[in-house]
Amino acid sequence: MLVTGGAGFIGSHLIEALVTLGAEVVAIDDLSRGSWSNLEEFGADVRQVTASILDTDALHDATAGCAYVFHQAALGSVPLSLEQPILYHQVNVLGTIHVLEAARLAGAQRVIFAASSSAYGNPPQEGAKVETMPALPLSPYAATKIAGEAAMRGWAHSYGVDTVSLRYFNIFGPRQDPNSAYAAVIAAFAKSMQAGQPGTIFGDGSQSRDFTFVANAVHANLLAARCPQRIAGEPINIAVGQRITVGELHRRMAELYGLPISEPNYRPPRKGDVLHSLADTSKAQRILGYEPLVDFSSGLEQTVRWYQRVLAGA
Repeated sequence: MLVTGGAGFIGSHLIEALVTLGAEVVAIDDLSRGSWSNLEEFGADVRQVTASILDTDALHDATAGCAYVFHQAALGSVPLSLEQPILYHQVNVLGTIHVLEAARLAGAQRVIFAASSSAYGNPPQEGAKVETMPALPLSPYAATKIAGEAAMRGWAHSYGVDTVSLRYFNIFGPRQDPNSAYAAVIAAFAKSMQAGQPGTIFGDGSQSRDFTFVANAVHANLLAARCPQRIAGEPINIAVGQRITVGELHRRMAELYGLPISEPNYRPPRKGDVLHSLADTSKAQRILGYEPLVDFSSGLEQTVRWYQRVLAGA
């Protein structure tokens, strides 16, 4: 098994599950976002390759002999993609094509791609987002993820390797970096609240997300790998199917931290951010047998406990 971005947030959780199941795992990561310390508990069972997916020699060497490729490597910030669109195209689009070619030449059976719910943008219709909706990207990041999906479909229909695009909806959990200026909202709130301060909301707090605990994403990847039928590049939503506003998230996290915070810091909305995100997961259930393992409340409690421990230096 190869996991690209294996030292990162989702990749390291996926590797933990694969090692527990007895798989032989190779991880490739350029460490621009991740750290091998995320694998220190089971690193001896993982071959670690420090290289970019744009390094074709290292990538082909890492892929050799791997039946499955879990492609998690990407640059993942919407705001940063607005500042560096060319770099995002190089890593997320060209890098994905390199991964597909390495998998094809290695004779891999399937590539499982970390796609994104940002593909939907702000569709005119209300309600849950379903995979038959058109792609409406609002940022360079979203555009690169849609391009990656197109490559997955193209390679699956042109060559022997099968592919699937798992459209993640706002994945959160332990190991998500809180220290970046572009940190995801739960990680950013955790850093602020650990210091006894309210979080910052870009917008009025009414925007909503289908926050999905990382164990659910790992579960979906494992189901996708073992799926007996060809998936042929189909996009599949991976989420919980529950809408939580960012304002409600702030209130719940403040309660978990025991902070008497009444109002977050509000700032103007950011370009590229979607307003509402809620997934229809019926396709995932039908094709993969997917059902979320961890609900939002349980996942948030686990995540806050982790941040409390790590940010306190324990």
